[in-house]
This record gives sequence, structure tokens and C-alpha cells, in this order.
Amino acid sequence: MIEHQPVLREEVIKWLEPGRKKRLLDGTLGLGGHTLALLRHGANVQVLGIDQDEQALKVAEQRLAGYAGRFFLALSSYKDFDRALKEIGWDKLDGALLDLGVSSMQLETPERGFSFLHDGPLDMRMSKEEGFIPAKNIVNNYSVQMLKEIIAKYGQDPLAGRIARAIVTARAKQKIETTLQLAEIVKNAYPPKMRLKARNHPATRTFQALRIVVNQELDTLKEFLDKIVHYLTPGGRLAIISFHSLEDRIVKLFFKKESAECICPPQKMICDCNHQKTLHILTKKPITPDEEEIERNPRSRSAKLRVAERVG
Repeated sequence: MIEHQPVLREEVIKWLEPGRKKRLLDGTLGLGGHTLALLRHGANVQVLGIDQDEQALKVAEQRLAGYAGRFFLALSSYKDFDRALKEIGWDKLDGALLDLGVSSMQLETPERGFSFLHDGPLDMRMSKEEGFIPAKNIVNNYSVQMLKEIIAKYGQDPLAGRIARAIVTARAKQKIETTLQLAEIVKNAYPPKMRLKARNHPATRTFQALRIVVNQELDTLKEFLDKIVHYLTPGGRLAIISFHSLEDRIVKLFFKKESAECICPPQKMICDCNHQKTLHILTKKPITPDEEEIERNPRSRSAKLRVAERVG
């Protein structure tokens, strides 16, 4: 069995209250770590686990086998959770969880192309469904300007321009097909002094940016948020763990909007937005892993958990 350490596990249990809730959604099931913890801590809880990674679903099903009858699995993107609910006969949820990180299995499986530490095809697709193009298509076909914008916006790398130009120069000589090819190009785009001082591998931000674009991650999150509130029962909780500042900002602004009585611009004297408050924010500041968890699981260091509760 693949080793799996769910991020902020105890905090997720605390805020989702599986002892009191009955029907929960784990929209990013992965290898099933959070769902396993929720099932263990709630004798009556049932969990619908969704993932677009077929391999991950198979592993999760094995891990959860001891709780047969209390969990349901669906191969899908979490933005389509409403279809999965309909298929199992649920109309409402008492809680929902998203963990927006990439699983260890995906990072450590070279043929998936997520990691610059292993050589493999430059893919990065979480799902092979139609509509998702592999990272190599972007790297080999997009213009310098488009590559620069992707790396700057989604990777927030100050050297986005240098990296984009280095990619275009390299691909003119040889098509970029593998993760190590791209990692080497990005590394060499960094000045030697910056390379020596870098806390992480120079390719970290570029790979992150490509993964976000390939899997349409930010759009998927927005689509999910637009729907989920309507499926939560009063008192139902929504917990989201993000690892990227852009994801966290989307969640933060959504919670702020849905917890407000009025969303009219400040300059408006009379409210005419007809907006109704749907959420109460439970975590005024995001919850982050403590030093012990970061030491145990270094990948958790950038995790941020935000929780809100559905109002009646």
C-alpha cells in the first residue's frame, strides 16, 4: 500500500464534525486518507468520495474496504459532484471537503509527468478525458508571451520571461518531451547565484504553473464553489485546503461574499443587490500545519485550511 499522509487531518476532523454529521463529500478523494479518518471518527457518517484519477480511486477503494456500505466512489471532477450525488440518491450534504494538493502517488509516478525529480513524459493530466491537453503541447506550441504569462501568473516566478525564452530557444533545436528535459532548461535559465540561493528547485514554479493550466484547476474550483452552497444543509460545513495563493484567494473572496448581507459597491447609498447571506466564516484566518506536521510531511508546509458553515 502506498504511504499517504493526509494534510491537516486532525483539523479536518475537528471542523467537519463527523460524529455529528451524516453525509459528507470528499471532492478530492486521492488515496482516501481524509475519508478514512472521517469514517473512523463518525459511526454513522457516510462519505461520497470523488476523484478524476482512476488509479487513485482503486487505491482508495482498497484502503476503505473495512467501511463497505458507508462510502461511495465516483470517477469524476469535483466540480460535477451534483451528478455523483444524484447517482447515489443524495440531495443534500452535511459537509464537504476539498484538498487541492497533488497526491504523493501522482508526484512519485514518473509516467504521470508531474515531477521534475523523475524522468517521464511531460504530461501532468490528472484525467485523460477529452479537453485536457498534456503539458508538452503547451511547452512546444505556445508563444513566448503566452508561456511568460502562464509562468508569471500561475507560478509567480519573477524570471518568467527568461524561462519562456529559454523554452522557446530549446524547443527550436529539439522537441521538449520529458520532465527532466524541461527541468534542466528552467534550471539553466536561472542565473548561477540565484540557483545556489534557491530554497526549492528552480523548476518548481514552472511545473506548478503548467499543472494548473493543464488541469484547469482555478476554473474548476470556481465552478464547484458556485454550486456547493446550494447543496449544504443548514449547519453544513465547507472545508477547503489550498496550497497556492491564487486558490486561497478564490476561496477567501468567495467566503467573504457569501458571508455578507450586501455585496453592493461601497459608493452605493441604497442596497439593490438582493444578495442573501449563505455562509458564516468559522476560520477568520486560515489554519496552517504546525512545525511537527511540516517536519513529518514537508509537502504540507504551504497548506491553508478555510472553513465556513451554511446558514439557515
